[in-house]
Amino acid sequence: MSGLRTQAARTSPIADETMQFGSSSDDQVRAQRFRDAALPYLDDVYTLARYLLRDASDAEDAVQECYLRALKHFDSYRGPAMKPWLFAILRNVCRAEFARRTHSSITPADELPETAEQTTPLWSEAQETPETEVLRHRDASAIQRMIAALAEPFKETFVLREIQNLSYREIAEAVGAPVGTVMSRLARARAMLRTAWLAEEEQPK
Repeated sequence: MSGLRTQAARTSPIADETMQFGSSSDDQVRAQRFRDAALPYLDDVYTLARYLLRDASDAEDAVQECYLRALKHFDSYRGPAMKPWLFAILRNVCRAEFARRTHSSITPADELPETAEQTTPLWSEAQETPETEVLRHRDASAIQRMIAALAEPFKETFVLREIQNLSYREIAEAVGAPVGTVMSRLARARAMLRTAWLAEEEQPK
């Protein structure tokens, strides 16, 4: 996506924090293990933060806090996979701290209107979908605008699936919801996006 800083530019402050964690050789080994396990997903975590918070500075702060919390609890980490675990921590950071600061609210899924198309579950789907085709061909700003306009929690579900390529089970672990709920949210997110870009296509050029 355009406008995102490189991983190297964001790695330094996080690496500095982990280097300062404890002075014993055990602490240094632990910090190195954490960097090796978690830093490869730094850009993915930042991308999700940008979609959730819509502000580069807030996203960077959230990523920093996410990694500090992850380091603090790294000794007790036994799974799921590292990437969904980091996403789960980031969600808590964004919702508990930054959502309040920006006075944003999250509309519960069961309070949003449904249509027959939106409620059709995608229990079995092809690898290629119309939505992934659009993601490849539309410019980054148009993609970001349409996804950012999605209501929560459909936005994060779509980003985790279509942009971060997490499995349904990994998304369920990250957001703390049943797999069936994840599938339903993804189906509704796709329907909302489909409506948005069809409406955009119909506008006079």
